[in-house]
Amino acid sequence: MSISTRSVDELRAVSTELRVDIIEMLEKAGSGHPGGSLSEIDMLVCLFLGGVLDVDPSNPQWEDRDRFVLSKAHCTPGMYATLARAGFFERDELFTFRTFGARLQGHVDRLRVPGIDFSGGSLGQGLSAAVGMALAGKLKQASWSVWCMNGDGETQEGQVWEAILFAGNAGLDNLRLVVDGNKVQQTGFVADIQDLAPLGDKLRAFKWHTIEVDGHDHDAFLRACDEAKATTGKPTAILADTAKGKGVSWMELDYNWHGKAPNREQADRAIAEIQGVR
Repeated sequence: MSISTRSVDELRAVSTELRVDIIEMLEKAGSGHPGGSLSEIDMLVCLFLGGVLDVDPSNPQWEDRDRFVLSKAHCTPGMYATLARAGFFERDELFTFRTFGARLQGHVDRLRVPGIDFSGGSLGQGLSAAVGMALAGKLKQASWSVWCMNGDGETQEGQVWEAILFAGNAGLDNLRLVVDGNKVQQTGFVADIQDLAPLGDKLRAFKWHTIEVDGHDHDAFLRACDEAKATTGKPTAILADTAKGKGVSWMELDYNWHGKAPNREQADRAIAEIQGVR
């Protein structure tokens, strides 16, 4: 079963609400990753709440569900906020984030958190796991598909390109990669540290169908997902143009907000800006 599809306007409103949840989680925990969580949230909302993924929050281990791999596995505030809104667990649990003994730790854990299909930590590993899942699906002649979200920074890693090479040669058309192209990694701009451009041309050369889209435009992203689902014979990569820290002007494209939580005063300012209050 798919979670019921919401209108684009509803999805935009949910993204705003979940940006507030992200800021509140981080402030309460005193640690975590705001930049990448704010850049990914519009896409996660579309995937889990816009009818893209076929999942069942009441039965997270449903055999015929679509699989989702968050390879940028430190960006958990956005992931957890989305899962809670989708109904995998109660929203109140969000505010146990990064506390000792809680399920919602700094990196995703599939053994503890419903809705998580891959335990992540070290960057660059998620796409290899997703390729394995997609290959297993092909061998089982299963109807489900596999979606993986990478950060652009981690896409610099060699393991990612081994996975890209294999998936293209294997024609894994049940595999969809979303690259959160937020342009900033832990210590600076991606283009300055290890430039990926032209990423689309490289993926096409590796036998991938490639779509370039504004990752903050819900309607455009949903249409890209529809195109990915309709593509046969090869895997699809959706290259999403995003901004690290999206929604908070003084966090946007600033690597200092890669992995630093706001204090209470900063959180209040961020929430006011997200909600359009001046």
